[in-house]
Amino acid sequence: MKPYRWILDHLKVHWFKYMSGLLMALLVSFLSIVNPKLLGRIIDDVIKGENRTILLPILLIMLGVTILKSLLRYNFQVIFEKVSQDVIFEIRKRMYQKLQLLDFEFYDNTRTGDIMSRMTGDLEAVRHFVAGVIRMFFENATLFIFALIVMISINVYLTLCLVIVIPLIIFFAQKLVKDVTPTFKNIREKLSALNSVVQENIKGNRVVKAFVSEDFEKKKFHEANEAFKKANLESAHVWQKYLPVLDVLGSSLSIVVIVIGGIFVINELMTFGEFITFNSLLWAVNNPLRTLGWLLNDTQNFLARSEKIISLLESSPKIDPEKEIIKKTVYEGNVEFKDVSLKYEEEYILYDVSFKAQKGSTIALVGPTGSGKTSIINLMCRFYDATEGAILFDRYNIKNISAKQLRNNISIAMQDVFLFSDTIENNIAFGVPNISTEQIIEAAKIAKAHDFITKLPQGYKTIIGEQGVGLSGGQKQRVSLARAIIKNTPIMILDDTTSALDTETEYEIQKSLKQLYTEKTVFIISHRISSVKDADLILVLDNGKIIERGTHQELLDHNGYYAHVFINQMGNFNDEEEARYAKE
Repeated sequence: MKPYRWILDHLKVHWFKYMSGLLMALLVSFLSIVNPKLLGRIIDDVIKGENRTILLPILLIMLGVTILKSLLRYNFQVIFEKVSQDVIFEIRKRMYQKLQLLDFEFYDNTRTGDIMSRMTGDLEAVRHFVAGVIRMFFENATLFIFALIVMISINVYLTLCLVIVIPLIIFFAQKLVKDVTPTFKNIREKLSALNSVVQENIKGNRVVKAFVSEDFEKKKFHEANEAFKKANLESAHVWQKYLPVLDVLGSSLSIVVIVIGGIFVINELMTFGEFITFNSLLWAVNNPLRTLGWLLNDTQNFLARSEKIISLLESSPKIDPEKEIIKKTVYEGNVEFKDVSLKYEEEYILYDVSFKAQKGSTIALVGPTGSGKTSIINLMCRFYDATEGAILFDRYNIKNISAKQLRNNISIAMQDVFLFSDTIENNIAFGVPNISTEQIIEAAKIAKAHDFITKLPQGYKTIIGEQGVGLSGGQKQRVSLARAIIKNTPIMILDDTTSALDTETEYEIQKSLKQLYTEKTVFIISHRISSVKDADLILVLDNGKIIERGTHQELLDHNGYYAHVFINQMGNFNDEEEARYAKE
């Protein structure tokens, strides 16, 4: 099966260590047979035979065997634990690297709770399989074989009486595995759903409190928690069905040995010492059989969980960030959309979009919510690929450019600001970690963030909460803008960057940014006319199509959607006032 081959591939690197651990486990299994055998000799030769001279040597050997077993067991358990930690360390690293490569489409279709389950609980199941299950399977199997060999050498008939019961135990153990396997997948799915509910609630705790929705969230959590409990109980019911049967069959082995073995001793078909040895070895047969169900249970758990990990590792991004045909690292900033359309499932989000943006020009995107403005930016950054048409950077199709190199030429201040739980300084320098403090401060000044940052307890060294908790919406936007400014790329995208700012602060920022615009191609998305009126080209979108294009004055003269928005925001000025405002 695939999970077995997959885990063996990871164990190959540690093959020598792992095999040495298995060899030690083999020696422990062998040594476990020695003391019961010596115990039989004490009874037959020392107690009944009255040969006291061999008692001390036998006791010393038994003590030595016990000490050696303990040392070997300690060592192989350490080996297996170290190997298992190394294995999951490597798998976890590969999983995280894969998560960095996967594109937006994967994250659009995968719950965060599911990803976290793969990185935590699923990996722990793999570690347990490598460190415990394989070792216990091997140790129990070898112990069972060694015990059976010694039992046969003592009395074949009594051993055959035990062997008759063993197939029944194996049969019910297999039935248990068959019935319990589907429950593991169900448990994992319910745990993933529960994790998602908890994570969303914690992440959105301010929204929950603002809308007084604590009771609703409690109910949602209760339902997910109840589903998880029910899944675990369904699995437990399967165990309740088979465990009593397995326990009775396991206990019957002791009854068989006592009854039939006692008859053999009375009829002198075996010595009392042999009977004691045989009975002492019974645990070596019974214990592996009784733990078989648990080991098969853990194996099925491993199979179910490893498949999820493998599916993540084998996921391929539709947009490979490393793949490149054109070997070019720096672009001038000329952008062209040629008949570009984007379809999601069966619906067009953008349709037949065409425009040119020359180096040093400013392009503004205006339109109602959901009109396709952000989709244009997503295509430009290759977060998604266009369904139809072509996007050109300096006349090169962006599908032939490494997505990594492409994004290195774009700085973006996103609409949904995300700040890391780190210092403000590190948040600003996120895209260029080796930048100087002076450059960080300069970028913050342009973004009008310097004043409020210096008033914080530790200034630029102030650690902000997760996603910028502790900062206002406007402050977060200014930090995000400073992060985009400091990257200093030929293309700059401002996605509704000043929506949370007052008009005076917005005006000051726009005035500072104009000094940067001369050598950059700038794309501005905004609902505010004041942010876009100075753009060289304004594109008005609706339902994924460009319905108007032109300069501010041209669009006012056109008297369409843009002019209607202008009047709503600025008021219905007379022609003289309107002309004066347009020139400002």
